Amino acid sequence: MPEQDPYDALLVVSFGGPEAPQDVMPFLRRVVQGRGVPDERLAAVAEHYHALGGKSPINDQCRDLIAALGSELQRADIGLPIYWGNRNWDPLLVDTLETMRDDGVRHALAYVTSAFSSYSGCRQYLENIEAARAQLGPDAPRVSKLRGFFNHPRFVELMAERVRDALAELPEDARERARLVFTAHSIPNAMAAGCAYQAQLSETAALVTEALGRSQYDLAYQSRSGPPQVPWLEPDILDHLRALAGQGVRDVVVLPLGFVSDHMEVVWDLDHEARELAANLGLRLARAATAGSHPLFVTMLRELVEERLGRRKGRASLGVLGALPDSCRDACCAYTPRRPGPSVEQR
Repeated sequence: MPEQDPYDALLVVSFGGPEAPQDVMPFLRRVVQGRGVPDERLAAVAEHYHALGGKSPINDQCRDLIAALGSELQRADIGLPIYWGNRNWDPLLVDTLETMRDDGVRHALAYVTSAFSSYSGCRQYLENIEAARAQLGPDAPRVSKLRGFFNHPRFVELMAERVRDALAELPEDARERARLVFTAHSIPNAMAAGCAYQAQLSETAALVTEALGRSQYDLAYQSRSGPPQVPWLEPDILDHLRALAGQGVRDVVVLPLGFVSDHMEVVWDLDHEARELAANLGLRLARAATAGSHPLFVTMLRELVEERLGRRKGRASLGVLGALPDSCRDACCAYTPRRPGPSVEQR
């Protein structure tokens, strides 16, 4: 059913990341707060950040997206101010919601930086929002999340364009035979069992492959964390590259489909570890970019806002799974975390 109250702001909700070397360990401690993870384990993850100057790429990418989206909304005569709140680093959600309250915001739409349904990519963010609202009290702004967009035509079109750009990096005679590998953040099998994460990834991968005029793709996972005895989705991208090399594959295009920006996990796992392994295996690897602040992505977000404002008829989607609802069911993506170790930037 349509929302009864008017929307008067747009909230961008992201994972957050350190802005300087001195922020790295405090940031990681916040990510694993309450899980009993010792600093020695965090120090190993911290090296990923320090290798890139101690700053996460995610915050600047959020700023770029907010600037582009602000211009897009203005051109469409949508007068929603944009706010930004993070799960794990400044600007924190509770502080942003407090600012919104003081600015008179009553009911905001929220864009969460994840295209796919899972506990860590959707429900946990909703829990974070509600926890921040509870901290502020009864006058905190209401927040309603934009629907997921894993099979939105513009998202599929953009992912296909990103693959074409990556293919262009390979020699012309290698492009047709290059293996297409999609990656997404691995999650525990128990988490996957309670959501449509794998089904959605498979549908988007198939849609992008079809848009490219191809018939074959692989789906692999990256960035797992936690105890090795806890099963997570496989194959891991590094293991998959080894398998491809063993099959005689020599050219690979990797698209981090499950991520919407080139943040730390994408850069570290694919541009460092996977690229180094591929070189050692004799594989030529081209890595496709994520959505970032590409005009197609910004246009899609504007259209999702227009849907909720009642300015756009229909709910654009491709494939057989259909468009996701505006509101999640009570038990949607339910999961009880087992307190895993740190994941650098999950979304």
